[in-house]
Amino acid sequence: MAIKGLLERFKKGLAKTAQLFNVSSWFGRKVDQSFLDELEAKLIQADVGVAATARIVDRVHETYGEKTADESLLELVKGELKALLADPTPGTLVQAPHKPSVYLIAGVNGSGKTTSIAKLAQHLKDQKKTILLAACDTFRAAAADQLTVWAERSGSDIVKGAPGADPASVAHDACDRALARGVDVLIVDTAGRLHTQHHLMRELEKVRGVLQRKIPGAPHEVLLVLDATNGQNAIRQAETFTKSIGCTGVILTKLDGTAKGGVVVAIRQSINLPVKFIGVGEGIDDLQPFDADTFVESLFA
Repeated sequence: MAIKGLLERFKKGLAKTAQLFNVSSWFGRKVDQSFLDELEAKLIQADVGVAATARIVDRVHETYGEKTADESLLELVKGELKALLADPTPGTLVQAPHKPSVYLIAGVNGSGKTTSIAKLAQHLKDQKKTILLAACDTFRAAAADQLTVWAERSGSDIVKGAPGADPASVAHDACDRALARGVDVLIVDTAGRLHTQHHLMRELEKVRGVLQRKIPGAPHEVLLVLDATNGQNAIRQAETFTKSIGCTGVILTKLDGTAKGGVVVAIRQSINLPVKFIGVGEGIDDLQPFDADTFVESLFA
């Protein structure tokens, strides 16, 4: 997608957070304690996180204390946010040296995990890759049916088991089919579980173990789907999932429905996980590869 088109997508999806900042009200004001307090409050409201907020406010104070706010102050704030989000490989997924690349998807119910899988499948299909989905969420009765509908929409194949089947056995069968058919990408869905449900976390670890045994280097990405509207709670989820299964990146959904878009920064700083994709709408093509520069520009559009 062209940079201009991507910027417009991001601006639309991040409009609520951008309204929170309302940067036009900054210009012409004296950068005094009142200004700094207001900037701090807005950054905290946007869920940028305490540490990142303190760093940005300190830099503004050092550079502009008692001066008049102008465009250069805005550029300073944007530059600090971009530095906090720095990632050498933004919006990209690891590709296995030999087919298939295996992407394990985790997250809690309600985070948008299933629809994110469908959108990710479509994104990869648009790159001319063949996709196989593994419906390893056997705990929730409708999960496999829901994923099947999305598989049909994206033109992807799917492996699923009977309701209540062992998720690890479904993962085993999916690996066999992926290898037999030579598909490019195997995307593995897992049961939406709370990070406090230890027995379900163990099931997730078993699925990961099967993938490792069946396909060299798998899973090549472990992507955690987080709901942006959960703010700081999403960070606690990420910490627990990463400890259990070694997450390599985040898909952050529902950014269009919240003014907490700054949680992208908090996630990057708190757990050092790159945000690989963000969801900025309901459409099948509204899962976008994350780009820090475009993201920050959109926050202050």
